[in-house]
Amino acid sequence: MPADFPDFRLGSVLATSFTATLTEREGEPVERIPTPQRLVDWLAVWGLDAQSCTEAQLKGARKLREAIHAAATAAAIGDALPKNAIRIINDCNAAGRAAAALTLDGERVWRLPDSSVEDALGVIAADAINIISGERDGRLALCASPTCRAAFFDTSQSRTRKWCDMGTCGNRQKKARFNANHRTKHSPAR
Repeated sequence: MPADFPDFRLGSVLATSFTATLTEREGEPVERIPTPQRLVDWLAVWGLDAQSCTEAQLKGARKLREAIHAAATAAAIGDALPKNAIRIINDCNAAGRAAAALTLDGERVWRLPDSSVEDALGVIAADAINIISGERDGRLALCASPTCRAAFFDTSQSRTRKWCDMGTCGNRQKKARFNANHRTKHSPAR
């Protein structure tokens, strides 16, 4: 992948990983799918092989991403689900025509009839419906990083994860706490 694009932040859950294509939402946002081809690349990582993507399809994908983020955030904090977000998620789910298929290795793969972005977005919307409705084993949570606040799906045994990604947000917060403690301990007394 080209070096001029930020890396994808991949989790283990499709829908919340899709919302992580825009990070640092409360700080300086980082768009990780800035071009149609970059969306095709992200979908391919998840086995959703769309042939191509237009600017209009990228705009629709971002609209779905924000709808999932809004609904997941509301679910994580116990608020009412936003009507417009639910409409967008449901519409994308209905527009997709992907079918799950089983491989000889016992893995699930997705077959996109037209290899279209809309079919891939339908798979993502269906996954969002499963996690927001509580059909999957886990808990929606918000990242404790004040600049991130990403919605993530916590499948840890204790369901007490604080960070969307320990390698970025968790480490950044722990480092900041360490530096603050270090400054306090080593600052001259006044």
